Amino acid sequence: MGLDERKRSVLCAVVDVYIRTGEPVGSNAVLANLGMNVSSATVRNDMAALEQMGFLEQPHTSAGRVPTYTGYRFYIDNLMSPKPLSPKERELIDSLLSKNALTVDSVIENAVSVLSELTNMAVVSQSNIPVYSVITRVEVIPAGRRLYALLMITSSGAVRNKVCRLEFDLNDSQIAYFEDFVNQHITGLNMDSLTPAMLQNLAVALGGYMMALSPLLHAVYELTEELSRVDVNLCGEQNLLVDESLRSDEVVRMLAHKNQLGELLDSAFDGISVVFGSENDSFAVTNSSMILSPYKLKNERMGSFGLIGPVRVDYSRVIPHIQYITDSVTRLLSDVVGSDDEGKEE
Repeated sequence: MGLDERKRSVLCAVVDVYIRTGEPVGSNAVLANLGMNVSSATVRNDMAALEQMGFLEQPHTSAGRVPTYTGYRFYIDNLMSPKPLSPKERELIDSLLSKNALTVDSVIENAVSVLSELTNMAVVSQSNIPVYSVITRVEVIPAGRRLYALLMITSSGAVRNKVCRLEFDLNDSQIAYFEDFVNQHITGLNMDSLTPAMLQNLAVALGGYMMALSPLLHAVYELTEELSRVDVNLCGEQNLLVDESLRSDEVVRMLAHKNQLGELLDSAFDGISVVFGSENDSFAVTNSSMILSPYKLKNERMGSFGLIGPVRVDYSRVIPHIQYITDSVTRLLSDVVGSDDEGKEE
């Protein structure tokens, strides 16, 4: 939808002022922010034209105008002037992201925390990395009478354990046999490779140890199921609940069904995208927006972050933040997973 240069400037001024004040914007406020020598009547005519074109709307209680979702989207895509991060801001973010960033989980957790703290918005995230992780180590640790702790470590750095109660105690040779069996048949497999059919075949392959060790084998399968589960994680929910521009009942409903946001997170494939409340059934929070940004591993999309806040968020400040943090996460994940791959090759 084409706009001449003056109307583009008027629309940009309306959005900038509204983001800053939260109040409907009149022609005088636009003139003060326009930076060009035009009359108030000209600005009013342009604002009326922008309203007819669907970029602005006029609340019935005010003579001023506010941006529509269409106006916001045009502003973000064509008019916004991003505010670059200062060297000091980049240094702070780098230090926070790299703190104890030894596993995939810790990298993602750091990023979610930093995003929420720096933007005062809620952050939703979803990672597909566990699905593609490889089982690197399985151990059996006696934990008491007929109790055994099964420990599993993956190439993404994830560590899970499960306590199993068996019918009788295992001796050292049985434990050693099971660990050797796992190293031979399971270590090196992707999380989603251990299917029920494969589990049954492996139980048969245990031979004379099947009765004693099959419960441990089933526990290995349950751990892979747990690690392969792609969950939606949310941080900074309180930022939504205290925002007076958002309906608390809609926010609570969204939080109660946060896994439905996975559809939106999956739609973020390349670059920054913005979804507005009520545009999608899974994100039906009036006057809200979600800024989506995917992160990658070895040039493949492995997950995404979503910043949720009021529709009049300062996009020119927030978008550079989520872009920088997403790029940093992509780099850190390559370091974490890459160092593990190098260790295996040696």
